[in-house]
Amino acid sequence: MNPLLIAKFLGWLLIGLSAMQLLPTIAAAIFGEPVLPYAASAMIALACGLPIVIGVRVEDTQMRIRDGYLVVIAAWVLASAFGSLPYDLTDTLEPVDSLFESVSGFTTTGSTVMSHIAGVPRALLLWRSMTQWIGGMGIILFAVALMPLLGIGGMHLFRAEVPGPVADKLTPRIAETARRLWFIYVGLTALEWIALVVAGMTPYEALCHALTTLSTGGFSTNDKSIGGFNSPLVEWIVIVFMLLASINFVIHYRLMVGQIRSALGDAELRYYLLLLAGATAVVVWALSHANQTASVRIALFQVISIATTTGYATADFETWPALALLVILQLMFLGGMAGSTSGGVKSLRALIGLRAMASVFNRFGHRSAVRHPVRYGGKAVPDRVLAAIWAFFALYIIIVTAVALIVAAAGYDIVTALTAALTAVGNVGPGLGQIGPYDNFAVFPPLVKLTLCGAMIAGRLELFTVLVIFRSDFWKR
Repeated sequence: MNPLLIAKFLGWLLIGLSAMQLLPTIAAAIFGEPVLPYAASAMIALACGLPIVIGVRVEDTQMRIRDGYLVVIAAWVLASAFGSLPYDLTDTLEPVDSLFESVSGFTTTGSTVMSHIAGVPRALLLWRSMTQWIGGMGIILFAVALMPLLGIGGMHLFRAEVPGPVADKLTPRIAETARRLWFIYVGLTALEWIALVVAGMTPYEALCHALTTLSTGGFSTNDKSIGGFNSPLVEWIVIVFMLLASINFVIHYRLMVGQIRSALGDAELRYYLLLLAGATAVVVWALSHANQTASVRIALFQVISIATTTGYATADFETWPALALLVILQLMFLGGMAGSTSGGVKSLRALIGLRAMASVFNRFGHRSAVRHPVRYGGKAVPDRVLAAIWAFFALYIIIVTAVALIVAAAGYDIVTALTAALTAVGNVGPGLGQIGPYDNFAVFPPLVKLTLCGAMIAGRLELFTVLVIFRSDFWKR
């Protein structure tokens, strides 16, 4: 382990976080709101990070696997802790609630403890949106792009941070990969901001929602989320960009460089789009059958919002019939594509899992049947990857169950407990019961909120990254 290198990296992280907090400071001055809370928060982060960067000398700049895991976990915890300061210093939230809101932001979960967003300072809502945008592509991936300037290699960070069972690099150099991903990320954010302004949002509202759409985070400046704007055009724009954000960014890159056949021929993309279309059709049918409003736009919006783990709302889907709610619950579990900003188990794992099951069924009852390997992208999927996928599914269910039991033990009904666990581990946002699309998480006591904070971080880092540090042999190697 290289503690000096880890400390150096975290010091730079705090300096970067301090610089980001200057933006809400400037916004507060423009809006005529108190500037001191944001300036003080930035100075605290700077005062903690600068001495480390100046005082720590690193001879060995090689980051090993264990260093990468520790840096990733520490970075998310530190970002969440220091990112909570503006909520505290503006007297908007209590300390535990501030931490919950910050963790929910950086993990792009979108669950909130705020009950009256319209009364929150606009500069604070901007910072709230920024935390999701920073967390969307990953604060670590952003830092990897800058690592060559610091003389630090970042491949192990990329492996620990990038969602999905495999990390599909665009170029041989990891830093160049990170920069290209961020170029796409920033470009799509700018395009949505322009589109929302044209659709009638103010530049401030459009910026906040562009930041939280491309990150599939779902924080809004309106108490009624996207539905509060009463604009079909805005809803269609958000639908398009939620979908784009939930697609593997490698596919975006391939489209950008003209590799259209390679991009559109991706098996995961076809599976994912088919899943969304099927889920939307079932929801529309269920609503029509129950004599409820069956607008394709409303159904499609909620399906994509939940499947992409964004969490925006245009309807109170808690009033929908049971079949539609079951679809919503399944989408909370599945999530978006690997290599996107979405949460959940990822559609790539689901697709490979389905193919593995099909392979088993084909051999079932035929003792002499030839074993055909599970294939993806024209290549056989290694057994170790299949084992990791099944282990991930099992661990996911175990953690969701454990978190649900803790919530239920605090006195909440089974629907609230189960969906609170699903939405936290899957980084979705809203749940059902007492935490529906137009409710909030302020109903929970501090212990439950802290439990959900841990679940959100574990889910954002795909479980194994966090849990591996609790193995004794991790510290011995």
